[in-house]
Amino acid sequence: MWLEGEVSNLRAPASGHLYCTLKDESSQIRAVLFRTTATRLRFALEDGLQVVARGRVTVYEPRGEYQIIVDYVEPKGRGALQLAFEQLRIRLAEEGLFDEARKRPLPELPRTVGLVTSLSGAVIRDMLTVLHRRCPTLHIIIVPVQVQGEGAAEQVAAAIQLLSESGWVEVMIVGRGGGSLEDLWSFNEEIVVRAIAASRVPVVSAVGHETDVTLADFAADRRAPTPSAAAEAVAPVLAQIVSRLAELSARLQQVIARRIEEERQRLRLATHQIAAVRVRVQEEMQRVDATVFEMTAAVRLVLQAGQSRLARAEQGLMAGSPDSRVRHGLAVVPQLVARLHHGVRGGMLSREQRVDSCLAHLHALSPLATLRRGYSVLQRIPAGTVVRAVDEVRVGEDLHAKLIDGRLLCTVKAVMPDSSV
Repeated sequence: MWLEGEVSNLRAPASGHLYCTLKDESSQIRAVLFRTTATRLRFALEDGLQVVARGRVTVYEPRGEYQIIVDYVEPKGRGALQLAFEQLRIRLAEEGLFDEARKRPLPELPRTVGLVTSLSGAVIRDMLTVLHRRCPTLHIIIVPVQVQGEGAAEQVAAAIQLLSESGWVEVMIVGRGGGSLEDLWSFNEEIVVRAIAASRVPVVSAVGHETDVTLADFAADRRAPTPSAAAEAVAPVLAQIVSRLAELSARLQQVIARRIEEERQRLRLATHQIAAVRVRVQEEMQRVDATVFEMTAAVRLVLQAGQSRLARAEQGLMAGSPDSRVRHGLAVVPQLVARLHHGVRGGMLSREQRVDSCLAHLHALSPLATLRRGYSVLQRIPAGTVVRAVDEVRVGEDLHAKLIDGRLLCTVKAVMPDSSV
């Protein structure tokens, strides 16, 4: 018989059976759904739900009550699949699987795209056509699955998990062509929705046509109205990228040219500043001479100390060598002595070279080097101060001209300022 009524007093013990009461305005009857029937339900029974049930009437002898053993039930006014869809959507939404905050952006330049779909039909051909047209260099990994029927949901979930954990792809498309609610039901299964939500890479859902909506669309990082639109969303247009790179290259060249010109101007300014520093360097040359003498004396002391330590080391080595060790180590001692002399001489030579280099560098800055090139220094008599300009002397004044090998006594015959200075 068929009954129509409202579910109340619903109980679900650990046995898996469901017990409830079906009632209307004037009457009620107890109902039982044994576990084999309850597990086939697409939706969940709830108190207050209006249903249409089919079953057989029996008597529960311990209480002497009539009851109906239900073998089929569906919601009144809407299909079981639609109700199951709404119930699962609400439950998963409360868990946060559909929150916008957890959705990730798609990669702008993916190298590899994964496709989870059926190998038969126009969907796979359409997506491959769009992907190759937009980006011919894009790598594509296809995981073929069954998209409807028994076992389809498990295959789709396993394929999503495989691509997610393999690290082969940067983004994946999960989809199929259009169909009825029953045809698309695999993408409303909880196992598929949770696999999409747990994916380590962004997922694009492309199930059915634009008007078709599945729970996979809510869990995916992006929903595409069609599989072709999903392919367009994940694949960049290679020609546009090349054009953009050319534009950026031109802009980069302009920036580099402008930066070079700025640095060139800074170099000119630095050159003028160096000219001002040259005067200060000349003033410091006398201090350098004094420093050279001090460094030379210090280096000589270091060399003498090293030679003394070397001499003491040689004497200690010779004094502490027993005759027995000399006889047994005649082949070793000369080698050690040679290595010691070589190391000491190498160290002394290295220090002498560094000292010579410092002396040569300091000598190049010395005023004596300037005198060797033919210049002279004019000094007053008897103070010995240096004459720097013509307006510091007068006609008839005696001056000393210091040369590299002596001095000249000179008398000023005339003062002729240089107008070019």
